[in-house]
Amino acid sequence: MSEAQTVHLSYEDGARAVELAREAVEAYVLQGQREQPGSMRDAFYARTGAFVRITSTRGRGRLRGCAGAYRGSDQLGHAIVDAAITAASGDSCGSEIEPPELESLNISVCVVCNHVLTSDPLSDIELGTHGIAIDADGQHAWMYPTLPVENGWNEEQFLTHACRKAGLSPLAWQDDDTMITLFEGQVFRERPEGGSVEQL
Repeated sequence: MSEAQTVHLSYEDGARAVELAREAVEAYVLQGQREQPGSMRDAFYARTGAFVRITSTRGRGRLRGCAGAYRGSDQLGHAIVDAAITAASGDSCGSEIEPPELESLNISVCVVCNHVLTSDPLSDIELGTHGIAIDADGQHAWMYPTLPVENGWNEEQFLTHACRKAGLSPLAWQDDDTMITLFEGQVFRERPEGGSVEQL
């Protein structure tokens, strides 16, 4: 990996990242306000990318929102808040999160440690470690690092799903003019049974 950044969160930092994301979602959904990170832990001043993923704990756990960026010029605390708000809005998965849903959501945060442009994604991807960002023909999409493990995808399926999400041909990842970036991050989420945060 190249373009490494110096971000590494302790478990306590990761737990706070998830807590901050939930606070931001709740402030946005209940009051329509942007939560301010307030007094932040040292790691949250680093400038790096972050993603927030929100799933429902009802039924089959459908995705309710996912947003963020693997590169960021904002401090991490602000990047988490912004991603959480976008994930909770109708801009993410088509329908805004409503107040009655708040108790049945699971929130996950991925803090990006490093990223690299790859010319051989099939060989370079480590499933469960890398997320994918794909750019071609003005189209862009990214996929969370834990998705292939959750869905039982192999490397080729992961790339195919990323291409489809971007509105590209399923095999666009093989084209020379398609830019594929692998990003590696630490993923923390609320435990499904509640009560604590786990690192994946």
